[in-house]
Amino acid sequence: MKILGIDPGCTGALAILDDSGDATGHLPMPTVKVGTKSRVNGAAVAAWMREQGDIQHAYLEQVGAMPGQGVSSMFTFGHAAGVVEGILQGLGVPYTLVTPQAWKKRAGLIGQDKDAARSRAIQLWPGMRVLDLKGKGQAVADALLIAKFGGKA
Repeated sequence: MKILGIDPGCTGALAILDDSGDATGHLPMPTVKVGTKSRVNGAAVAAWMREQGDIQHAYLEQVGAMPGQGVSSMFTFGHAAGVVEGILQGLGVPYTLVTPQAWKKRAGLIGQDKDAARSRAIQLWPGMRVLDLKGKGQAVADALLIAKFGGKA
């Protein structure tokens, strides 16, 4: 059984866990430039998901506006999440939207700083060197913990 966790957005990531909770794949969100803006490379995301084989279920972080976030960045973030959700639908992958509060609560991260997710992921998957990286590692950590929320492993 493969569970996909997705931290949407141009700086997000995707991660796969098997039924024993082992991480079997991850992908920092691929992007392309459209003018001066970055956009999710939907073709690359779809190709990677197909390569992973039979994904039983995906858990996609439910996005919303954040206080202090500019209109342009909100649009870009929402657009990225919409592209990924459309790919899931197009590939016929069942999915569930999960709030950041729900997956963070299950991971024991409520009230913790942003880097706490990366620290927790390093505890659970100590052999994953991508987690050592501050930016990409954070996104992969979030995606792994979102998948763990869904897989409950």
